[in-house]
Formats: sequence, structure tokens, C-alpha cells
Amino acid sequence: MTTICAIHTKNGSAIAGDGQVTLGKSVIMKASAQKVRRIYNDQVLIGFAGGVADAISLEEMFTGKLTEFKGNLRRAAIEMARSWRKDPTLQKLEAMLIVMDAKDLLLVSGTGEVLTPDDGILTVGSGGNYALAAARALKDSGKSAEEIARTSLEIASSIDIFTNDQIVVEKIGG
Repeated sequence: MTTICAIHTKNGSAIAGDGQVTLGKSVIMKASAQKVRRIYNDQVLIGFAGGVADAISLEEMFTGKLTEFKGNLRRAAIEMARSWRKDPTLQKLEAMLIVMDAKDLLLVSGTGEVLTPDDGILTVGSGGNYALAAARALKDSGKSAEEIARTSLEIASSIDIFTNDQIVVEKIGG
């Protein structure tokens, strides 16, 4: 399990993820996995929650769609969600992605959804609701997007047993 928190502000954007990988509900297998990455010539940030192998497969697929659509994040996300929903093999993948560039922030799921948040904040994973509440509370605090994403993950890691404090933050814009 994991937690990913992404935020878009007028001064920049950031995405944060913890590093915990659990086996079932009782064993921590790894504490420092990298679930937030830069892709497409460092112009796009991606974070994932769910099965690691599934998420890596989806990241590769999304990177291919970005290349196909020349970096158009929205178009790549829509086409990926469409493929994910229609392909019986891909339907078995259990992961969710948050993708962002300097302009857009999107959640992509296997049920064909591509969602843009109203408030510029997206979270996924076991501690997602805790991180969402924290990010919403901090959004107008004057902190940077990077600080908000990190602090939100720190708060989630203090509550959710499937989220740890080995946090990776990537920023874009601003």
C-alpha cells in the first residue's frame, strides 16, 4: 500500500509519495520504493498506488501514449484509460495513477476515468484521505506546493499504517 499526494497551485506543482511496500496486510517488504517519477523528458510527473508490477506496466503504457501524442497529457491519459478499460488483460491490473505536467493534474483509473480535481489536489492510496484533508487545510497557508505535498504525506504517515515517512517529492513549474 502507499499514499500519493499531488497539488497544483498558481506558483507551481508537486507530487509526493511514500516508499512503503507491504505484502498483504501484515508484512512491510520494503521501506524505500520510488513511486513518484519524472517521465517524458522530465516534463511529466507520475505517481502510483497499487501493485508495483501493475503500476510499472501502466507507467510504461502511459509513457508510450505520451510519445504517441507528443506530450499532450490529457490526450495520452484519455487514450490510456480507454485502452485500460477495454483490454481484458489490462483490466486485471490493480493500480491508480496520478499524472501531471506544469498545466494539468489528472487521475487515471482502470475503470476508464480521467479526473481533474476542482481544487488542484489529488490523492490515491491507503492514506489518501488523510493526505487530502491535510493538503486542503494547507493549500492557502502560503506554503509552496512542494511543502504542502510533503507535509500532507508526513501527516498521512503518522495515521495510516500502510504509509511510511520515506517521502519522495518531485516538483514542476514555479
